[in-house]
Amino acid sequence: MNINVGFLVSYDYKYLKSSLPLVYEYSSSITLAIDINRNTWSGSTFNIDNSFFEWIKEIDLDNKISIYEDDFYKKELSSIENDTRERKLLANKMGEGWIIQIDSDEFFLNFNGFCQYLKKHEHLLNGNKKIQIAAYWITIFKKLNEGVLYIENTEKFYLATNTNSYIIARNCKVQTIRVPFLVVHYSWARSEEELNQKISNWGHNKDFDIDKYLNFWKNIDKRNYKEFSNIHPFIKNAWKKLDYCEGKTIDEVIRNLSHKEISVSKPNLIINNIIQFLKYKYKFK
Repeated sequence: MNINVGFLVSYDYKYLKSSLPLVYEYSSSITLAIDINRNTWSGSTFNIDNSFFEWIKEIDLDNKISIYEDDFYKKELSSIENDTRERKLLANKMGEGWIIQIDSDEFFLNFNGFCQYLKKHEHLLNGNKKIQIAAYWITIFKKLNEGVLYIENTEKFYLATNTNSYIIARNCKVQTIRVPFLVVHYSWARSEEELNQKISNWGHNKDFDIDKYLNFWKNIDKRNYKEFSNIHPFIKNAWKKLDYCEGKTIDEVIRNLSHKEISVSKPNLIINNIIQFLKYKYKFK
């Protein structure tokens, strides 16, 4: 069984130095998708230092990594449409087997365990049934001097599939199986300049007032973070409250979070998987 991993590489490519090694050993192949003109989904430009490509050569001892360059920006498409289009094109390059797409700033806490789960359930690839697998983010909201603020509740996201029929971003709109694996999402833990770049070029950049939310983000710190709740920029009740974790570097944060008692609700997991099974078995809308 092939376990194919694809990374979308853009202006935040430096995060790959922490995220890629976490999956390298257990992957069958790794494909890095990079816009050939160095355009983001919204049409802004970015640069990748040549030292990054030298680093890739140095760590790729098993010749698993390939670089796929293509024109992923179409000006007639929205950011989220360009996002979806790139994921489809990348999936087509990744070959047969499980298609696992990870963003540069996503750090898998137990990729070996996830791969063992896929091998145990290899029968899901048999036949023509389309499946997608959802794991859970631990979302990092802000980097402070001695640690980070993170979203207290885990958040479902689409991670793996046996089809390349992406409908919106990583969502294929097929039967979803939720699994209790955690991925640290360093999404918002950036400098003000980097965060402004991220959310301005994000697939959801039209879904909220960027300047207003950035100002809100700037004013949250270790002294006042407990005062805020329901802080997601456009999805109500998605981010219920914040918590704090020590760690000056990404690797320290990942290590410290892995030791915290963060888990996925098993009853919620079971209920949602039953609902998904029934929905697609009996074609409920």
